[in-house]
Amino acid sequence: MQEKLNIAVFVDYDNIEIGVKSTLRREFDVSVALDALKERGDIVAKFAYANWGRQEGATRQMAENAVQMVQRLPSPRGDKNGADINLALDALEMAFTHSHVNAFAIVSGDSDFIPLVNKLKEYGKTVFVVGGKAFTSTILQQNCHEFVSYESLIDIGSSASSSASYTSSSPTLPGEVRERSPREQRGQRQQGQQRQRPAPLDLAQAMPLVERALQVLERRAVQPQLGLLKSTMLQLDSAFTEKAYGASSFSDFVEKLKKADYVNVSGQGGRYIIERKTSSKPERAQPKPDEALPLLRDVLETHRFEIENGASAEELAGWVQAEAPNFDVTSYGFQEFSEFLNYAQDKLVVRVEPDEERGLVVYLGAEFYPPALPEQPPEEIHEELEEKQPIVAGQPSLLEPNPPPAPEPKPPKRPRRASPRGAAGQGERPRRSRKKKTE
Repeated sequence: MQEKLNIAVFVDYDNIEIGVKSTLRREFDVSVALDALKERGDIVAKFAYANWGRQEGATRQMAENAVQMVQRLPSPRGDKNGADINLALDALEMAFTHSHVNAFAIVSGDSDFIPLVNKLKEYGKTVFVVGGKAFTSTILQQNCHEFVSYESLIDIGSSASSSASYTSSSPTLPGEVRERSPREQRGQRQQGQQRQRPAPLDLAQAMPLVERALQVLERRAVQPQLGLLKSTMLQLDSAFTEKAYGASSFSDFVEKLKKADYVNVSGQGGRYIIERKTSSKPERAQPKPDEALPLLRDVLETHRFEIENGASAEELAGWVQAEAPNFDVTSYGFQEFSEFLNYAQDKLVVRVEPDEERGLVVYLGAEFYPPALPEQPPEEIHEELEEKQPIVAGQPSLLEPNPPPAPEPKPPKRPRRASPRGAAGQGERPRRSRKKKTE
C-alpha cells in the first residue's frame, strides 16, 4: 500500500507572481495550486515568502487560504538569492524536525531551488514543483518527482476572477467616479490581453514515453493498470501532464490513445489494463527539441543589433515565422513559443526576463558571449647557451675576434758535436772489461 503523503507547501510568491503575469497575463491564485496539491495528499503546512509591504492585494487571498506569510527582507544590494535562502532553510529544518512530513511542494520556477530539491530527495522526501512551463527551468521540472503545470490548472480562456477580486475591495457610491489604482489598471489590461488555451499536442509525441513505461512494467512482471502506468511515466519524465494532450484526466488520455489505435485496453470499472500494440504502420520519427535550436540561432544572429537591448517574445516569434513560415513549435513538443524560449534559455542560447508591461523580454544568451581567454603569463626569456666554437690555431674565430697568438715552434735539436780526438770511435775512451779475478 502506498504511503500517505503529508505535504508541506512553500510558495516563492515574488517569482511565481511575476512569472504568471508575464506569460499568462493574469494574477497568480494560490488556491489553484493548493487544490491541485490536495489531489496528491494532505497539506499539513503552508508558507508563502514575499516582501508583503509591496504585495498588499495578495495578503487577502493568503489569509483566505490559511497560508502563513513570511516576510522577506531583501538585502540592501537587492540580492534576491539571499532572500531565497530563507525558504530553503525553513524547508530543510522541517525535513529534519517533522518526521511525519514526507512530501514537499515548491511553488516557484526559480532554478536556484534545484539544490534544495536534490537535498530533499536525498532525505527520502517526495518533491512536487508547481510553476509555469513557460518560466520554470526545465532542469527543475525534470529533477522533481512531479511537475505540476500552472497553465494546466486554469482555464486560460475565461476571465481572471482573481484579478476581479482585487478591484472590488472598495465600493463605489452611486454617481461617484472612483479613480482606479495602477494595480487595477494593470489587471484590466491583463484581462484584455489574456490568451486562449494553446492547441493540444499530437498524441504521437507521447507514445515514446508510454511505450517506455509499458516496457518497464513488463520487465517488472506487473500488470500495467492506470495508476501504475502514470506513476511510471512520471518517474521517467516528471514534467508529463495529460492535459498537454487535451485530456481532462489520465483515464481520458488512455481513451484517446485507444481511439487512435496506439494501445490495447482491456478491463472495466476503472481497472483498465493497458498493453502495447504492435502496428504494421511505420512510425513517424518525431523531431527532438534540440533540432529547433539552429533556426533560433540563425534568427538571433540576423537580428543581433535589435535584440541587444531586449526584444519581446512576440517580436522574436514574428522574426522566426518570417524566416521559416512552416516552423511549428508543437512539432518539437512545445505547446507555445514561450515554452520553447524557456528551453532555449537552459541551453544558454537566450536569456529571458519577465516584465509586467512587456511580458517576456528576450536577450542574447551566454552562447553569444563566449568567455575571454585567460591571460597567459609572460614568457620568461631564456638565453640560449650556444656551444662555443672550437678555436683552431692560426684561424680567426667569431666568438673571439682576437685569438691568442699561436705558440712559436720549437727550434730543431742540434746534432751532437763530434769528438775532437779524431774519427768516430778513436777519441772515445775504451771501456775496461772487468774480469773476475780467479784465485
